[in-house]
Amino acid sequence: MLTDSRYILERISQGCVTLSHDAFVIDRLVKYFGNGRIRWHVEFRGHRIELTTGQLKKQPTFRRKILEQAGVLPPQRAGTDYRRWALDLRKNAVELPWRDRPVDVGFAIDRLASHGDGRWTVEYQGKAIKFTTTKLRRQVSFRKRMLAKAKVLPPELAPAAYRKWMDWLIQNASEAAPQADDALMTEKSWLDDLPELAGWQNETSPRETS
Repeated sequence: MLTDSRYILERISQGCVTLSHDAFVIDRLVKYFGNGRIRWHVEFRGHRIELTTGQLKKQPTFRRKILEQAGVLPPQRAGTDYRRWALDLRKNAVELPWRDRPVDVGFAIDRLASHGDGRWTVEYQGKAIKFTTTKLRRQVSFRKRMLAKAKVLPPELAPAAYRKWMDWLIQNASEAAPQADDALMTEKSWLDDLPELAGWQNETSPRETS
């Protein structure tokens, strides 16, 4: 994987536009906080670039993120100058609660698992959120439950696009691991069938003689 600096150098060699100090003026920086997390959104010429605090503090990473998502390269600043600039930027950021954080275009769940009988589990970043088929197919219910349980608000899609996405998820859903009671029932059924499977048929059983 390319380092931030190497990536920037390669893009410059390909004719990437490097902005001057006067030309690079962000519209605003928004700090989304809560739920033990902080994310910064740099709003620049219609683009919204999300960064962690660490990414904002590191100039090469900051420049790379802007380059990747806005197509232009911020000016190179001296180390102390950049740290001072980034600190002033953070001090003047607009603060909003985490629940109001816009969703990344790249929102994706890790897995949809089926438990049968219309029960589902959406796995997202280590969390397992339970759904019924009805709640899964209703976009409002899906977004509301994801926000409540995973603290993330999925993007709002056009109704037809949401139905198509959800149909694809359901069609490609995996089977959930059986719960303890399910495992016991499966084992019990297997043991009950074992004599017949092995050819051990009792000729004198009541079922045979009646």
